Amino acid sequence: MTTASDDDAPPQSAAAPSPFPPIADYAFLSNCHTGALIAPDGSVDWLCVPRFDSPSVFGSLLDREAGMFRIGPFGLNVPASRQYEPGSNTISVVWNTPTGWVTVRSALTMGPSRGEDTVTPHTRPPADEDADHMLVRTVTCLDGTVEVELVCEPVFDYGRTPAEWVLVDGDRHTADASGAGRTLRLRTDMALGIEGGRVRARHVLEKGETLYCALSWAAGLAAPETTEEAVAQLDATSAFWRRWFSHARFPDHRWREAIQRSALTIKGLTYMPTGATVAALTTSLPETPGGERNWDYRYTWMRDSTFTLQALHYLNLDWEADEFMQFVADLESNGDGALQIMYGIDGTRDLTESTRDDLSGYAGARPVRIGNGAFDQRQNDVFGAVLDSILLHTVRSKRLPRRLWPLVQQQATCASAVWRNPDQGIWEARGAPQHYVSSKLMCWVALDRASKIAGIRGDRSAGETWRATAEEIRADILEHGVKNGVLRQHYDTEALDASTLLAAVFGFLPRGDERLRATVDAIANDLTEDGFVLRYRTGETDDGLSGKEGSFLICSFWLVSALTVVEQVQEATDLMERLLSVSSPLGLYAEEFDTSTGRHLGNFPQAFSHLALIEAAGRIILHERMRELM
Repeated sequence: MTTASDDDAPPQSAAAPSPFPPIADYAFLSNCHTGALIAPDGSVDWLCVPRFDSPSVFGSLLDREAGMFRIGPFGLNVPASRQYEPGSNTISVVWNTPTGWVTVRSALTMGPSRGEDTVTPHTRPPADEDADHMLVRTVTCLDGTVEVELVCEPVFDYGRTPAEWVLVDGDRHTADASGAGRTLRLRTDMALGIEGGRVRARHVLEKGETLYCALSWAAGLAAPETTEEAVAQLDATSAFWRRWFSHARFPDHRWREAIQRSALTIKGLTYMPTGATVAALTTSLPETPGGERNWDYRYTWMRDSTFTLQALHYLNLDWEADEFMQFVADLESNGDGALQIMYGIDGTRDLTESTRDDLSGYAGARPVRIGNGAFDQRQNDVFGAVLDSILLHTVRSKRLPRRLWPLVQQQATCASAVWRNPDQGIWEARGAPQHYVSSKLMCWVALDRASKIAGIRGDRSAGETWRATAEEIRADILEHGVKNGVLRQHYDTEALDASTLLAAVFGFLPRGDERLRATVDAIANDLTEDGFVLRYRTGETDDGLSGKEGSFLICSFWLVSALTVVEQVQEATDLMERLLSVSSPLGLYAEEFDTSTGRHLGNFPQAFSHLALIEAAGRIILHERMRELM
């Protein structure tokens, strides 16, 4: 009998049977310091404490033995329904068992600030409400009787260190788990039993009865002591999100719900102590099923900054926009004055990448990476992203903060000096540097925006200098980056790249320009799979990696925006509706979408996808409103 070798095996499907839940089936919780992912069966499969970029204590997302925390009906895995409590990041799950019904509420709780936060110290002004640094869950029996089980099995330091549990003062309702220099406290009104590296409890709930559990890493390991306190903390958390929600401006439109969930997700990916925004909650969720395209996204990318500011100001979230700009202003630049392409959420510059080879990876996708080796790449698009952000913020606030002008000068000077040089491009290709069109386009954005900021400041000389350089860059792109009337990936290829859609998004060419329209049409027709946009075709691009990848959701949203710009609004609307139809069951988006299986791929939830959704929806809604006035 002969068998095919591994090399002859077909590529792994994103829908292959697996003990790992589909990426899009996870619920996202946040306290704006860290976040959690909860599987449909009620298990917390991802939680890093106390911050987004800390080592995981529950890591079953990346290895089924790397820690989990579940409370729910014993012996059942599939709930009857799951939904966010309206206007919040509190999740409510209803279960139907053969004997009754229960609902489980879960949140990383928020409440009134209680003095200085010593767990995750703030550099921004502390708000009236902040994280409690705990995960609180309640279970209420709606009808009949239900046997409820609690299992808490943290494995510290990305699954390396099993927990050592002890009952606190012999109390079966309070237990501490320690490992890798960290201690968590579990408190519940269920009677706990220690079983090696986990604790477990079981209780039969009667109709109308409620029980709770809380996992704390707060100062002094504070946690609710009664069910009433736990319910009050969950209620306070939902109220916090709704109060925040009430400050935003949401259009009265059929896409309102999608925009609102995106806003809650972006806020949930914000690190409140510094104002930074993480690109995604997770690390190493694969872009290719079973493949090596696995990256750590728990950091802040400068390329995201302009899209972050666009979305925040569009939604009238000016405080969050200002917090983010202050974070950018605090960042330490390189020796030449340029900002790095990414930073840690506390401004850390060194994000040296390592692998955790002891972890299986999500559905076998390895390696699992911690850190991101692209942090010291030179990407010339960073200058445009930063300066477009500053211009947006300046126009909105009607003034240029004094501390931002030196940053404008530095980034404009750097863009002027490097725009002729090849780089790794917006996608951080790990192949040879190239003259990427999108990088030069963003250098044009940098000088164009710098000249406008100089005009606001009244510096006519700097404005004229930067305007002249911007025109020089534009001419160079149009001479070398256009082939057969279409903007290409880089100067030495005819390959397409979705990043050239930024020519429409950033106003590089007027909306009636034939080269712009031809570029948009070429990408829509030749760089899509089942109507969804690829970043590029991996067979045509030396990105230093093997394997295929899914369609990038941000690129599809960019195409919506670009189609709107070139007045193909019906096509834009059709694509927008398709994109909204493939959101997760809870309205969330990963980085990519596998059109062959309908599965999400890549890190989750992805800020870039949600930011681009808001921008694309905003363009179409504005177009519709303008038509109403005609």
